[in-house]
Amino acid sequence: MTEIRGEIRLPTQELRDDIPFFTKVLGMRLDMIYPADDPQVAVFSGHGLRLRVENGAPESPGTLRILTDAPDEFAEGKRELIAPNGTKIEIDELNPPMQMPMTVHSFVVRRLADQAPWIIGRAGMHYRDLIPDRLGGSIIASHIRIPDGGPVPDMVHFHKVGFQLIFCINGWVDVVYEDQGPKMRLTAGDCFIQPPEIRHRVLEASDNVQVIEIGVPAEHVTEIDHEMELPTAHLRPEREWQGQRFVYNQAKDATWAPFRIPGFEARDTTIAENTKGVAGVQVVRKGQGTPDWARHDTDILFTFVMSGQVTLDGEGRDPYPLTEGDAFVIPPGMKTRLRDASEDIELLEVSLPGVFETKLG
Repeated sequence: MTEIRGEIRLPTQELRDDIPFFTKVLGMRLDMIYPADDPQVAVFSGHGLRLRVENGAPESPGTLRILTDAPDEFAEGKRELIAPNGTKIEIDELNPPMQMPMTVHSFVVRRLADQAPWIIGRAGMHYRDLIPDRLGGSIIASHIRIPDGGPVPDMVHFHKVGFQLIFCINGWVDVVYEDQGPKMRLTAGDCFIQPPEIRHRVLEASDNVQVIEIGVPAEHVTEIDHEMELPTAHLRPEREWQGQRFVYNQAKDATWAPFRIPGFEARDTTIAENTKGVAGVQVVRKGQGTPDWARHDTDILFTFVMSGQVTLDGEGRDPYPLTEGDAFVIPPGMKTRLRDASEDIELLEVSLPGVFETKLG
């Protein structure tokens, strides 16, 4: 079997000064050095790296990042060092704590007719941003589509995220999840809650599948897991990831009840229960009663129009006629009203946290 190695070359002017730094300070291993009488090249390995430090090499010294779960115990707790050859060394957390930005509240209306650009993102999927200002980095809401169906070039991966929702609005998509059994098919009206760091893989999709994806915070890391194979051997439906359970909610099992504001009814997706109140997700349609002005006290309240038409009134603002593909965010304390809903109106409402108070009138 052919053996292949990769090296990163770094320059130096005096190799003898670099050897004790890379071996004693950074804890790397000296694998090779030559020529013996006047060394010009040394090769070091460690921390997943192989470095070739070469006298007179033409490259710039560059930056070397070392990630560890005990940064205070590495290199005497220093977070930045400069090697004798000029290479900058940055020491950082291997798994840094998630930073949850403070929400910058704003009233947002995003219309499909405004032709917001579709961006080609991960695995060839098309993304449309539904909250351009992302409320100060606290949330990202994406309208995602895959125009051409078939196998999806995805890998087993996970997200370092506080909350993540996948809600299907058109077509279908097959996904497999860690400890949740064989592949599951998400169809229009169904949703998944992907708990933080659950391994999963998108397998196949229909033509023009479309989903709404909500992520908190807006900027979060996606990592590939090259070791895990899905489906896993174990079935653990009650398992929790950072206090959250996986949820597969299907529209066909829906139970409808009066919504928090009159004139509508809703079905609960059980997400508030399974995330211990981190978030709530409701599907809303026309119901009984006369629309009224309302205020809420939750931190984030996002709504996407899945079908039909409705008018959004905001206190002190012109009315917003909304239709399929439009989205809006209502900040806490702002008076709004939904009126003149068509018979086929269907809304997706996502709140963080999942339990909050609404005041009418």
